[in-house]
Amino acid sequence: MKTAGLQPGDVVLEVGPGLGSLTLGLLPHAAHVTAVEIDPRLAAQLPVTVAARMPEFADRLTVVEADALRVRDLPGPPPTALVANLPYNVAVPVLLHLLETVPTLERALILVQAEVAERLAAAPGSAAYGIPSVKAAWYGEVRRAGAIGRRVFWPEPNVDSGLVSLVRRPPPEGDRRATFAAVDAAFATRRKGLRAALAPWAGSPAAAETRLRAAGIDPATRGEKLSVTDFARLAATEPVAP
Repeated sequence: MKTAGLQPGDVVLEVGPGLGSLTLGLLPHAAHVTAVEIDPRLAAQLPVTVAARMPEFADRLTVVEADALRVRDLPGPPPTALVANLPYNVAVPVLLHLLETVPTLERALILVQAEVAERLAAAPGSAAYGIPSVKAAWYGEVRRAGAIGRRVFWPEPNVDSGLVSLVRRPPPEGDRRATFAAVDAAFATRRKGLRAALAPWAGSPAAAETRLRAAGIDPATRGEKLSVTDFARLAATEPVAP
């Protein structure tokens, strides 16, 4: 809980609580925990588990039976912190969806596959830098917060895990959807320079070059060299008529 930086007044959003081991650890350190669980059996059992093991904190728990990727509105007090062991196959989409739809989240601490943790926290110019890195950076400062070996889990998985911390900050100036569209295009063919990679997005290689130069970006540069602020500036340039 120290790594999560929880304060007594925090409202924690947990995704995929499962049998409730993390939930039981969170309840004494937060004002409330909202747990989103897609499995109806586990969702029904979690309040029973908490009532049996920590009856004094049972009123701090709200369980929402839902797919975290489809959640739009959450009952109870607005969450301020996301603390979760995210399902590895949907970790990045879930994180980005919640950061966008729950603007009250001030920070996050998530456990993900080690490779995903590296990608989320990667800096521009590094080998792991890509779409998850840029999109997560839109919402806040992202860093690795620790490594978790596979032997601490049962059953033991085939991959190592890593903790990722995100502290929200104001997004760059610009439109998020437009920026993310530019990011997707830039990394669709990441081996190409941006003049070629962004041609489908801009309409042609020449149009891509015009917009890149308008944003102060070398057209020969690859997407992995650009920060989220660079992408926002690029997306804000005027489209070029065919």
